[in-house]
Amino acid sequence: MRRVVIMGAGGRDFHDFNTVFREDTDQHVVAFTAAQIPGIDDRLYPPSLAGPLYPRGIPIVPEDELADLILREDVDEVVLAYSDLAHEVVMHKASIALAAGADFTLLGPRSTMLNSVKPVIAVTAVRTGCGKSQTTRAVGRILRSHGLSVALVRHPMPYGDLEAMRVQRFGSLADIDAASPTLEEREEYEAPVELGMVMYAGVDYAEILAQAQAEADVIIWDGGNNDFPFYTPDVHIVIVDPLRAGHELTYHPGEVNLRMADVVVVNKVDTAEPADVLRVVADVERVNPAARVVYAKSPVHLEAGDAVLGKRVLVVDDGPTLTHGGMAFGAGTVAARNAGAATLVDPRPYAVGTIKETLERWPHLVNVLPAMGYSGQQLHDLQETINATDCDVVVTGTPIDLSRLIESRHPIRHATYDLEEVGHPTLEDVLAPILGTLHLMTTA
Repeated sequence: MRRVVIMGAGGRDFHDFNTVFREDTDQHVVAFTAAQIPGIDDRLYPPSLAGPLYPRGIPIVPEDELADLILREDVDEVVLAYSDLAHEVVMHKASIALAAGADFTLLGPRSTMLNSVKPVIAVTAVRTGCGKSQTTRAVGRILRSHGLSVALVRHPMPYGDLEAMRVQRFGSLADIDAASPTLEEREEYEAPVELGMVMYAGVDYAEILAQAQAEADVIIWDGGNNDFPFYTPDVHIVIVDPLRAGHELTYHPGEVNLRMADVVVVNKVDTAEPADVLRVVADVERVNPAARVVYAKSPVHLEAGDAVLGKRVLVVDDGPTLTHGGMAFGAGTVAARNAGAATLVDPRPYAVGTIKETLERWPHLVNVLPAMGYSGQQLHDLQETINATDCDVVVTGTPIDLSRLIESRHPIRHATYDLEEVGHPTLEDVLAPILGTLHLMTTA
């Protein structure tokens, strides 16, 4: 029996186990390792999810213990199962496994994708922070405008009680509140639910699929980071980001997505340099010339509130986009600058607890605060950091109303953004064939 370790970040790792290893009597998963997301290690993948071959569950240990774990547990194979890693970083991780004597494996779409009886439109990206959320919302609006019921299935964010999160269904903001989600979960769930879509997430994506396809005409897969879909797509839309030109071919598994794409959305064409847009398009044409290309922008709008012009502004932007996404700014920064902020305040002197640790880990973050809230303690640290900062106003670029979650002594203004296609084809143009099929299915 081959002994296996799955390297993950609380998402694809569990899905790969469920689809490939859970019922395989020839392989035994001795542990998951966890990285990238704070506080998700030192847990147990419970027996109820792991299945009868694992009556004691499966331990989840920090990734920095990998080499010792391979030797201690006589591991034969290490499976990498998380996303948004530079190609070079992937090989460094492979080198650790190989040097300790184990094989190193990447599982592909054929092994891990599940088939749906309902059409699936997948929205993924080449990096986190490219614009999946607004693209997903745009696709959902198009489908609903054609009278179709939509189930939006989000890539997992199982940072809490894994058993309780096995299958999550959100049809209202009250459903979301009742689940006591992290800030990151709220950022992904709230806007689609407000638009009238049913939201699914969790741990066991076979069970999630069974429920989602039973109640919806069409499923939208909303990928996390730059992971490839868990469900076989009928249409695969991939977002590229000319603000990080070149990354479309240098990150895993973002390049996989680009090469599989049916449609490529080149986002942020209004804010990127023209030469960078051309470089990204050239890369698309080189590796996937059959893909249809949609050009788009994501203009930022600042909601009404206290004055920003001439003020000292603390910007709070989307956490994952700034951290492992590598961006130095987000929508809040753009909104504050456009509104005439005199100064973007450096939050580092005021940071406390886990927020201070985050800023130390990601030194490129200078005049922006990542909206980190993977736990109650971290959300408290975020609130304390905001309240300690010497500023006049806070501008947030997260997809949610942060004032619902924290008590700020400063006035908060919220920046919003949606996808706007530039020219043709549009998303509706590229979705026309599947829309025709869906109309035939729903009227049959």
